[in-house]
Amino acid sequence: MMNIAIIFAGGTGQRLKSGQDATPKQFLKIHNKPIIIHTLELFQEHPQIDKIYIAIHPDYYDYMNELVKHYYITKTAGIVEGGATGQDSIYNALKLAQSQNPDDSIVLIHDGVRPNITPEVITQNIECATENGNAITSTSCFETILISENGVNPKHVPYRKNTYSAQAPQSFRLGEIVQAHEATRKTNPNYTDIVDSCTLYKTLGKETYMIKGNRGNIKITTIEDLYILRALIRYKEDLEALGIDGKE
Repeated sequence: MMNIAIIFAGGTGQRLKSGQDATPKQFLKIHNKPIIIHTLELFQEHPQIDKIYIAIHPDYYDYMNELVKHYYITKTAGIVEGGATGQDSIYNALKLAQSQNPDDSIVLIHDGVRPNITPEVITQNIECATENGNAITSTSCFETILISENGVNPKHVPYRKNTYSAQAPQSFRLGEIVQAHEATRKTNPNYTDIVDSCTLYKTLGKETYMIKGNRGNIKITTIEDLYILRALIRYKEDLEALGIDGKE
């Protein structure tokens, strides 16, 4: 059985752009290294990850190949062009992985712009998905969640102790997640309201299992996120220099 990372970075970062020709967020550099390379190195260096597949925007396909070679991401088994949506990009990468690996392989689906997960979270994803068929990285919410349909009036306020934020990786058996995609594409080809793999699974009535993620596992979406990421990386470096293991 293989453990495979699917890294999707097919977007162009519209919410982060300051100009029409701005660099997509996955290629912005933090400490002189593109964000997506920070992410890929986490899986490259993890001893239980066997292969990496990357879905990238077609305009940056050649550049991604150059980066993989330059930074020695040697576990890269394939790079595919992304699709119209994030889920299309994931599906493209999954289909390539399925053509080269057994269906019982574990796939860890991860955002290319989440470069701060811990090795322990990767390990827990593999263990939970191996035992239960899937694993959803999540953290408990520290703020009150409001459910609103109009953006003005809260319709429902769930108890905070029962609320969690789904993150990534989200992990599955390869054959099962491909089947879930193909079932969804028959009735919802544009993946309307499907924001991640967990949502895709739940819309099909499938049970999912949560594992605890690290709170620093942010997704880079806005300029503020970039500042936070820079601070987190600097913080980790300072802890390492002091011989302290800062897993959160």
